Amino acid sequence: MHRENPDAPLPRDGEPYPDDEHHRGRRFRTRRDMRTQGADAAAILDAHFGDEDAPASDLADAFHDVDVPIQHNDHVAAAALRADRRRVQNTGRWLVRHSTDRCSALVGLALLATDRADEDIPLIQTIGLLSNSFGALAAKALRRRTGDGQALLWLAHRVTGVGRVYLVEELCRCQPHAAREWLLRHACDGDCLNGYFAGQVAAAAHLHEAITGAELDDDLVDHTGRLLHVMATCDGMGTTLAHYPPAAIVLAAHSTHLGRQAPAADRYLTAALIADDLTTAPPEQSGCTTEQRDELVRRYVSVLNRQDWCDAMHADTNRDDDFIARFASKVAARLRLRAFIKPGNDPSPTE
Repeated sequence: MHRENPDAPLPRDGEPYPDDEHHRGRRFRTRRDMRTQGADAAAILDAHFGDEDAPASDLADAFHDVDVPIQHNDHVAAAALRADRRRVQNTGRWLVRHSTDRCSALVGLALLATDRADEDIPLIQTIGLLSNSFGALAAKALRRRTGDGQALLWLAHRVTGVGRVYLVEELCRCQPHAAREWLLRHACDGDCLNGYFAGQVAAAAHLHEAITGAELDDDLVDHTGRLLHVMATCDGMGTTLAHYPPAAIVLAAHSTHLGRQAPAADRYLTAALIADDLTTAPPEQSGCTTEQRDELVRRYVSVLNRQDWCDAMHADTNRDDDFIARFASKVAARLRLRAFIKPGNDPSPTE
């Protein structure tokens, strides 16, 4: 599947997996004490590594009936550290390469995540492409093996959905020197799950310094707009503008740079959504004073009501599209955007 999609996410994250029939509808009882999660898998590993002659193939289907965590687990990691490192590494490699059950493959990846051998990077990246199930452990394993973030970046560029959340969060935790440029321009891909990490990206990549600096490009400005809109609407998921100290500074910089960009429908929609977010919520929820909020809305609407921006919006959008129809009836109506006002009903220059 990767060979057919070398630079893009796998279709449907690679699902259904070959073992789908055996896993469909499985439910494990909720543990009263979540601190014991992974203990059953660790016990199986302890018994296996306690037998010096037991081959890795004995574990090929050994974890199907136990609850195997998809993220780092202290019990599983401890079992790996209690055993011989070389044997743990070889067992992890075998399970990831050869197990036909996702639970055993997860345990194999967990074993590799306790090591630092660079030669395992391609194997970890490959299984990590199945990111909904393996992305969290793959991210941990890759971070242990690379200091500049390149291996993580390779995988982050090729995953979506919840798998992208795992990869981006891990990139934010590492020293983001090589990762910073990617985080500032490409982390948010439009998925609703971006709300979990947008604030982390803004903080880790020092967005306020980048957007107010001298080295700007369209990708940075466009992505800043996406970050701001996500942070304005992600309450309950991640860091919001209200809890992002430089919010007013970044909003002001984005609204200024927007007016210097070439008009485009995507830019128009993002800017309008930000202005609407500011308008429909108390100013403190956007990290602004009332005066700052009002000035920001005025700046955004001023750009969007320029004739060249109205023309770009007319040329690049389908008025029959459901999203555009909802946008016109709500956002555009509240902001009184000229591109959506019928001839003869234009607002006066003072409105």
